[in-house]
Amino acid sequence: MTTRKIPGRGSGDRPQRVSSGPARLRMLLVLPAAAATAAALAACSSSGTPSAASASGGSSAHVAAAAVGLKTAKIGGATVLTNVKGFAVYSFAPDTMTKSDCTGACAAAWPPVKGPATAGVGLTGKLGTIKRPDGSTQATYNGHPLYTFIKDTGPGTDKGNGVNAFGGLWHALTASGSAVPASISSGSSSHHHHSPATHAAVTTPPAPPATAPAQPANPIPQGNGGDHDADNTGGPSDGDGNI
Repeated sequence: MTTRKIPGRGSGDRPQRVSSGPARLRMLLVLPAAAATAAALAACSSSGTPSAASASGGSSAHVAAAAVGLKTAKIGGATVLTNVKGFAVYSFAPDTMTKSDCTGACAAAWPPVKGPATAGVGLTGKLGTIKRPDGSTQATYNGHPLYTFIKDTGPGTDKGNGVNAFGGLWHALTASGSAVPASISSGSSSHHHHSPATHAAVTTPPAPPATAPAQPANPIPQGNGGDHDADNTGGPSDGDGNI
């Protein structure tokens, strides 16, 4: 931009600003470029910075996908595998290492443990997952698909241990993945934890002493001790060979 006097314009021939050709052209070129740069920066800022809603949604999804924790707890006289809340987890005898045989009403009573799972302190068994018929993922421990039991109303109970339902036996598991004997866990339901019944001792009365059979009476009249034949006068023989 330059200034110069233009004669004949009045007002004392004050200097007037006149744009030179090259400077004006440069300004016209710079302004659109600056506008384009600002638009690009705004677009990058909008796409690169997640909104609060999207950030919150991502956090929720991460929490939902968090692995289920497993640990051990003492239930009665056994160390039993449980979830992080202390509820016993079970295996179902008809299951295989790759397939659950508990669906429908069975799965409603024995909810599958969602996979994957993580092992707590002291657990050295192999963790894994299987795909259930409905497409969900179920946690396994040493090849056993895992379940909880709806009748376990609080931590420290294993009311499903030893139950025969939906076509097979259910067992609580030890840290090694073996079945917990039903007679050990005191937290189980009474139908498989009865104490042996006690009975009062029964004494047998002694047998009565044996008695000699009664001898039949001798029909022969006896006199003088039976040693004289005179006492049998007119009678039958008394057996001594004389009459």
